[in-house]
Amino acid sequence: MSDKQLLFDALRGKTTPRPAWVPFVGAHGGQLIGVTATEYLTSADRLVEGLSAAVERYRPDGLPVVFDVQIEAEVLGCKLNWNNEGPPSVMTHPLEMGLSLADLPEYSTAAGRFPVIGEAIDRLRRQHGDKVAFYGLITGPFTLALHLLGNLIFLDMYDHPEKVDALLAYCRDVAIKTADFYLDRGIEVVAVVDPMTSQISPEHFVQFETPYVDAVFDHIRQRGAFSSLFVCGNATRNLEVMCQTHCDNICVDENIDLGNLAKLARAAGKSVGGNLQLTTVLLLGNAADAARDAIRCLEAGGPAGFVLAPGCDLPWGVPPENLEAVARVVHDPYQREIARQTVAARAADDFADIAVPDYAAEPDVYLDIITLDSATCPPCQYMLAAAEQVARKTPRVVVREHKIKNRDGLGYMTKLKATAIPTICIDGKPVFSSIIPNQTTLAQAVQQAAEQKK
Repeated sequence: MSDKQLLFDALRGKTTPRPAWVPFVGAHGGQLIGVTATEYLTSADRLVEGLSAAVERYRPDGLPVVFDVQIEAEVLGCKLNWNNEGPPSVMTHPLEMGLSLADLPEYSTAAGRFPVIGEAIDRLRRQHGDKVAFYGLITGPFTLALHLLGNLIFLDMYDHPEKVDALLAYCRDVAIKTADFYLDRGIEVVAVVDPMTSQISPEHFVQFETPYVDAVFDHIRQRGAFSSLFVCGNATRNLEVMCQTHCDNICVDENIDLGNLAKLARAAGKSVGGNLQLTTVLLLGNAADAARDAIRCLEAGGPAGFVLAPGCDLPWGVPPENLEAVARVVHDPYQREIARQTVAARAADDFADIAVPDYAAEPDVYLDIITLDSATCPPCQYMLAAAEQVARKTPRVVVREHKIKNRDGLGYMTKLKATAIPTICIDGKPVFSSIIPNQTTLAQAVQQAAEQKK
């Protein structure tokens, strides 16, 4: 049985009799009921049906009502590109197009998809709220700011910091209003999802993230709920400053050394969550792989203050039997022991059949962008956009995206020796790893590669 009180104890940093378990079922809920992500994320009926199926099949202690960091941006006038196998992506940035903050639509949680989400919350809490804690996920200030301004924010952080501060203060207020939307409906855990902070330095995190996100966490605490900071991407350099924020819990993805984070977080009085591997295990592996990876997480996270969870929003196509295997490990000590004893990993794939170009012999400069999927992963989306923008201004540049949710993408990631997502490889060499370069820096790197071909 699920047990939200066990989850609350884990969030408080206590030792729990079994692992706390929160599968981040976002668009994946659509697959469970046979509909597209677009159909799922726009219907209260389908959200309730999909999450009810997840409750039955995965026996979670907690679940997000919806996992989509574009909801607030949509209300504020950003145009979205909808995807049948994942959440939508932001296609237009109003502030980049010349609008000011005063020109944006008035932010209201009565607009956009919030009424659909509110109806789903009410029904889900009536049906499952005695056992399952439902999470309200809100877009973090920095990620929302990037949705509104686009990649220009990275230049403005140096050239016009006061402009960025004003934008982040605006996004902080939006986040607090969104938190209240969830808290007013009885949501017990509010997670601030801010993946784009993985793209900035610790110094910029302290300057442009900490004061704004702390105001959100303080507000959530004052209202008697738990808070979590959820950062996708390789945020290794920012773990210490993340642990200094005012949240109760920190969740990270598979790029992060979970054992290291656990030590840092516990020293700061925080619990941790993570970080089942999304692609190589949950999406492309089998049930035995998933069970073994759950054990990896449990051993790294430890028995106190740990929440087992996927590294980010579950891909739409994850086989349900893989998550059911994780649920068995969570709920059955015997299954945990079997998984521990099953040490033979799946045979390694050397990707011998995946051919990469002879870059030195090619007349063009190749920008290979290794992503999870730019259609559903914001850092991936903005890194691909940066590459495409440079390519439009530079002759003889080829941009190719390699999504690691399929074998070709994994092959390129392996053969090009990329170690983080997303990464820009220039002529076969990883150059920008989990950091979105500004246009000048990227253009210079491309020009240098072109000169080497002469």
